[in-house]
Amino acid sequence: MPKSDEKDAIEPIARNKRARYDYHILETWEAGIVLTGTEVKSLRNGKATITDAYGIIKDGELWLLNLHISPYTQGHQFNHEPERTRKLLLHRKELRRLIGAVERQGLTLIPLDLYFKHGIAKVTMALGKGKQQHDKRDTERERDADREIARAVSRRR
Repeated sequence: MPKSDEKDAIEPIARNKRARYDYHILETWEAGIVLTGTEVKSLRNGKATITDAYGIIKDGELWLLNLHISPYTQGHQFNHEPERTRKLLLHRKELRRLIGAVERQGLTLIPLDLYFKHGIAKVTMALGKGKQQHDKRDTERERDADREIARAVSRRR
């Protein structure tokens, strides 16, 4: 019999590693996703890619585009379209704030993580501003410096 703690754990499905390299992350939100049955089953098998995905606001609602969820192998004719547009669920207050930031400041909505929380599929959406090439080089330099410091500390021990 499974413990209640096991059900409360967060099960990661996919992570967008490039997002933090390509964008300055300003703020993050956790949103639910409207999915079909075969999409949920495919996600439980870990068959999703969010590297090319992004969010848009259309008619006062938040939508996720280019999230690739592979078709479920036992889905037959009831299977889903792999890259269909999916609706994201946020509280109205959060959505209004997000709409204002995207429309006025010209920021981008990027998915960072896709996971199950308490058995429900969630996505962490971030408000990001695109980095210039020199910003990316600075980030790489900082990462290399941190690695060198960590090596030096581990050698001392």
